[in-house]
Amino acid sequence: QVRLVESEGGSVQSGGSLRLSCAVSGATYSGFRRYCAGWFRQTPGKEREAVASVDNDGRTGYADSVSGRFSISLDNAKNTVYLQMNSLQPLDTAMYYCAVKPGNSDCLVPWKYNYWGQGTQVTVSA
Repeated sequence: QVRLVESEGGSVQSGGSLRLSCAVSGATYSGFRRYCAGWFRQTPGKEREAVASVDNDGRTGYADSVSGRFSISLDNAKNTVYLQMNSLQPLDTAMYYCAVKPGNSDCLVPWKYNYWGQGTQVTVSA
């Protein structure tokens, strides 16, 4: 089993910053030799979209819309994935989800992921 627990999101004004964290646990996850960890977001009526990903080799990937503003990192000692979000804009308002999957390919493809957190709301006001 794999359990993902996200930190609380929050509300910020445009141009502000937030950091999300996601603690990953479970015997199944501990057995992954190769894996992807990612952050995704979703707004009502829209499909879930990729934000950022990192794999077991530390390779990162970003959606064009957040590249240069967001940064994903992985603390293996704490089994925690972070998403640092800077220069936030109202269009970044969404429910944010962290997820993990075995294998380190297709890390930015939401439907490839097996395990998901419960989601955390991020709201950016103009």
